[in-house]
Amino acid sequence: MTYAPVNGLSLYYESHGPGVGRPVVLIHGALSGIGTSFGTILPLLAKTRRVIAVELQAHGHTPDVDRPLTVENFAADVVALLDHLGIETADVLGWSMGAMVALRLGTDHAPRVGRLVLASVSFHHGGVYPGLLDGIQDLQPEHLHGSEFHEEYLRTAPDPAGWPNLVTKVKRLDGDLPQWPASAIRDLASPAMIVLADSDLIRPEHAVEMFRLLGGGVAGDLTGLPRCQLAILPGTTHTTIPQRAEWLVPMVDEFLDADGPGPAPSPAAAQAAAAAPESAAAVDRTVADQPVGRTA
Repeated sequence: MTYAPVNGLSLYYESHGPGVGRPVVLIHGALSGIGTSFGTILPLLAKTRRVIAVELQAHGHTPDVDRPLTVENFAADVVALLDHLGIETADVLGWSMGAMVALRLGTDHAPRVGRLVLASVSFHHGGVYPGLLDGIQDLQPEHLHGSEFHEEYLRTAPDPAGWPNLVTKVKRLDGDLPQWPASAIRDLASPAMIVLADSDLIRPEHAVEMFRLLGGGVAGDLTGLPRCQLAILPGTTHTTIPQRAEWLVPMVDEFLDADGPGPAPSPAAAQAAAAAPESAAAVDRTVADQPVGRTA
């Protein structure tokens, strides 16, 4: 087992795959670890690239320390791990809470990030379904006994009795999740892929809103493909996204291997699109004029 001394804690990480090219850092979800977040995804990604999987403070093999769990602290720990490993720039794939950490890396530590894959992320509180988190403070540690997250914790944590403390700290984190202004998303330097389940905790309208802020929602046959991508996985829930490795990994591999914006349209494709009875450009303008819903 490998640990890095970062910011006062011993951060557990794993390194897999060939040691060439820009690595990708995997950041798990809340109450999860490498196994439950990336158990099927990691081996497939590691076939073609170096993969660094991390377990954040109080999660998995990484012990807790006397500080709160915050997205900002997590992001700083990942940057410190990159420094420890001598890695200047890495791609980042985060799921759920890990996607928020990845987004914070992209906005606050942009020079350290190549490309971002954000699975189930919201950038403001209206991104989740109304009322979804209202009962989170009533969650008790025993409610999760027998879950895959609890079972993984018992197998990996240096102090298996620390589960109640982790749940308490995660509840505090969920009660004060970060938000980003639209301008921060619009100005994101890293190309980003947004991944969502069609039955996720995050509203699909929110994912589309974020996609548009990143430059998506265009008629690609006329303008060329944008740097950002949007993938909505059918028949999938928030917690089953990690089980869709056979869909996700080929898309993620292609996105991470891309260099620059997508290909420009061929003249023939542009002419065909422009000659259509209702051109793609007109459809795109109509869609763009529709207001994107927000909740308080």
